[in-house]
Amino acid sequence: MGLGLLPLGLAFGVLITHAGLPWWCASLFTAVVYAGSFEFLLVNLTLAATPLATVALTAFLVNVRHVFYALSFPLHRVRGRFARTYSTFALTDEAYALSTGEEARSWSGARIVWLQVLMQLYWVGGATAGALLGSVVPDNVTGLDFAMTALFAVLALDAVRERCGDLPTPVLALLSALTARLVLPGQMLLAAFTLFTAALLARHLATRKRTTEGMSRA
Repeated sequence: MGLGLLPLGLAFGVLITHAGLPWWCASLFTAVVYAGSFEFLLVNLTLAATPLATVALTAFLVNVRHVFYALSFPLHRVRGRFARTYSTFALTDEAYALSTGEEARSWSGARIVWLQVLMQLYWVGGATAGALLGSVVPDNVTGLDFAMTALFAVLALDAVRERCGDLPTPVLALLSALTARLVLPGQMLLAAFTLFTAALLARHLATRKRTTEGMSRA
């Protein structure tokens, strides 16, 4: 995962430099904001001197998915107030994907926190290096803007492979995303997560009802 975050951080650092912002903004954004895709949006918001209220609303809409992550993230294993605070702050898509997998069920809280620390170091280091080297990267380089999409695609593929026996779940996720894209394109992410959560709840209730009926017949 670190090898994936490093070039992604480099791409973000190069974007910072080409946008005309000082190099240290890359270090500041990645260390303090640390919100992945929102940081890419924050570059344009900063250049446009967007009001803080608009920035806050944008941040909420982009990162509202973390509310759903918290439902199954193993924060209960993390001990200590500081460690739990940092683990909550550093709950990224990558951290969630790694710490909720089948192999991670036996991981200790310390391992989860160190996983998050190392991933942020990769992110901060890559962005800082990209910003410092951004002046030598030509403006016509293509593909840097696809780095974030590529990383999410890999995370999705890994999730599907790990849950190969549960095919309806990725199907529900895909249908939720497509429906949200067609019905509410301006609020696609929030709408997709809401639909996906409703679909999972409906499936859970239907499964429990069938199980109860089967037990009563037996």
